Amino acid sequence: MSATTAVEMPEIGATGLTPKEVVQRIESGQSNAVKTSTSRSVQDIVRANVFTLFNGIIFAAMVLVLITGSWRDAVFGFVIIINTGIGIVTELRAKRTLDRLSILVASEFLVHRDGRDVEVPHNEIVLDDLLWIRAGEQVPADGQIIQTWGLELDESMLTGESRTVRHKVGEQVYSGATAVSGMALVKVNAVGSHSYAATLTAQAKVYKKTVSDLNKGINTILKFMTFLVVPLCILLILSQVHTVGGWGTALSTGEWRQAVVSAVAGVVGMIPEGLVLLTSLNFAVAAMRLARHNTLVQELESVETLARVDALNLDKTGTITDGGIAFNRLVMLGSANAAAEQAATQSLYDCCNEEQPNGTGQAVLAGLKAQGYGAGAVESRVPFSSARKWSAVRKSGETWYMGAPEVIISALEGDYSSVLQRVNEYANDGNRVLLVARSTAPLSPRSGLRGAVEGANVSDDPQLDPKAEPVALVLCSEKIREDAERTLAWFREQGVRCRVISGDNPVTVGAIARRVKLTGDHEPVAMDARELPEDVNELARVLENVDVLGRVLPDQKKAIVQALHTQNHVVAMTGDGVNDALAIKEADLGIAMGNAAPATKAVAQVVLVDSKFSHLPDVVARGRQVMANMERVASLFLVKTVYSALISLGVVLTQIPYPYLPRHITYIGALTIGMPAFILALAPNTRRYIPGFLKRVVTFALPGGIATALSVLLASWTLPNVMGWDVVNNDADLSALRATSAIILFLMGVFVLARVARPLNSWRGALVAGFAAAGIIGAFIPFVANFFALILPTGTTLVATLIALGGAAMIFVICLWLAPLVGRIFGNLLRQHGFNI
Repeated sequence: MSATTAVEMPEIGATGLTPKEVVQRIESGQSNAVKTSTSRSVQDIVRANVFTLFNGIIFAAMVLVLITGSWRDAVFGFVIIINTGIGIVTELRAKRTLDRLSILVASEFLVHRDGRDVEVPHNEIVLDDLLWIRAGEQVPADGQIIQTWGLELDESMLTGESRTVRHKVGEQVYSGATAVSGMALVKVNAVGSHSYAATLTAQAKVYKKTVSDLNKGINTILKFMTFLVVPLCILLILSQVHTVGGWGTALSTGEWRQAVVSAVAGVVGMIPEGLVLLTSLNFAVAAMRLARHNTLVQELESVETLARVDALNLDKTGTITDGGIAFNRLVMLGSANAAAEQAATQSLYDCCNEEQPNGTGQAVLAGLKAQGYGAGAVESRVPFSSARKWSAVRKSGETWYMGAPEVIISALEGDYSSVLQRVNEYANDGNRVLLVARSTAPLSPRSGLRGAVEGANVSDDPQLDPKAEPVALVLCSEKIREDAERTLAWFREQGVRCRVISGDNPVTVGAIARRVKLTGDHEPVAMDARELPEDVNELARVLENVDVLGRVLPDQKKAIVQALHTQNHVVAMTGDGVNDALAIKEADLGIAMGNAAPATKAVAQVVLVDSKFSHLPDVVARGRQVMANMERVASLFLVKTVYSALISLGVVLTQIPYPYLPRHITYIGALTIGMPAFILALAPNTRRYIPGFLKRVVTFALPGGIATALSVLLASWTLPNVMGWDVVNNDADLSALRATSAIILFLMGVFVLARVARPLNSWRGALVAGFAAAGIIGAFIPFVANFFALILPTGTTLVATLIALGGAAMIFVICLWLAPLVGRIFGNLLRQHGFNI
């Protein structure tokens, strides 16, 4: 709990809860703490990284090999353990970073305890607290109004009604509503998961649908491998037992051990064990990198969605503008002397000088104070309401009105079209225009709700005097963020369509969009949302030609997202208000500002903690990096899966000994797949996302996998005859064949790595050369060579190996050349038979 706040609040008789009572309620679980999903729990992280299907298969295979006594061939299992450990540590680091950052997002609220007003975090509000609700704040917990000073709430998130509601003493207010004007003291009667906002947030989270092209593609690969691995493993064991003379001979001579080791070599190669690990690792690292830029990723998987966004809906206030408003000047209507202008200016000050003025009122007060104006004597007032869009004061026998020009003029008698024309001219230049009007008629009778400070409130349904006369126009302007134009230009270059959606006047919003060059050199098309069709398909058609929408209601924001979805757009939605929450939840990617309402931040996947719009390009670029790099990595792993499956199938069909050992695939996989994949997965990459992840990965992997499998199988079928090797009865000959196959496998692995790492005229070329050199050097180191059973060919074996390597290179080139040709022929055949591919 913080120290006593410096904010001066009205005196009240109640003392509020004592510190002891607060502690008792916290201990009994009666606090406003709600479990959030900022990041996965430690238990979930460990479970996700350890208890996977393929880790289970790998572990079982490792145990089988250890039973045979060939512990060196079980090294692959320890590599998996190390990799899994890296994944757990990285995700735990990401969790710690994200949890720490999420604390910065938390809001604080003013409560009255033990006779003092103190600020406490959202989670430390307890049952029966006396809570101050002030203009601009979201109601954090349900409660009953004890005292009110003209409180008006925006309950659009609760009811869908855009009009504000004025509440009286004794009425219930619900969490999720936002105070737009006035103030109230509320006794909390529902907290935590029992509050309305928590219930709403839970529902939003439950029904949020996230479509992940990356996860769908990888899951498809994993499901296919699940059905393939088990039967192939059984067939491999049977085939390897057959090569040594059957079960009787295998059990009596101990050859069953070699059969098991050979079968495991095929199984281990087929499993893309590092693919799932690298996916979660990539997400976690991306989240940590974004956290360094004050961007909180609340769901790691949402990083991938960032790459696919092609439609970005922006809330004007807090995104393009910084939320600040500056008072420019007062423009008198008609001929007026200095005294009349001073009277109008003083009345404007008094209209804005409420207990809880909104942002525009605060800007006017700040500007007029700088000119030497101060509070005048006010007899009574009507506080500003966003529902009626005007306020008024009674002073010195006159009533002065201040508010939205179109609203005030529509209530007046007479023709003031010339005034509205001037209003539109100023608004077209990006000004926020208010109108000051004067009347001699008194305000409505007082209601006595507020007499604590100067003046008193009038009735709850005040009316404008139709005989009032417009006196002056008030010109204010929003402060545009310095980085807004640059950020929007980046999105245009990246092919992301940006639209500004605001509740303000579409003319004003359109002027601001023009100033920040939302559509580049073209004039942005603005439209009043009240003219939008209700039919979602018709709405989608209209949106294609609209850049700026004004006067948008909360339910329309959600409908706009739904309409864009019908056109297969991947939509991101930014916002900070409670009325943005449902649209943010509906979008594929919800982005909340750091100063947003708690419920809005709760349903968003990404929170810009310092509310800087300029972070969004980095957010999108990071998502594109994840997708583009994971496509490279998935291709690399899938090549190994393809050739391992094909080699295993060839071994089963031709009943030959398996052409390499598990330790061979461990050594080669680490140098041509495992370690390079880690580096490539985290490398910079700004390639725009293109749909069709799985199709491209499979198309890439098949030629390399087929070429590798053919090269190894052809060598296994032909070399024994050419060299006179007896690979069934002579262990030395079998070792020579396996060493040659391992060399072929390594060469093909380097070829595939070079193809994945392109372009090679940068550090990527050095990466490929480095790992290729490491593999060759390792074969000359006695310990490494002995451990991984690496044998350097000599004499006629060397000649045969070189010929085999040359043949492998030719096969690789031919497969790459044939692949697109076969693909086109196959595609044409499918299209001729009515299949759309």
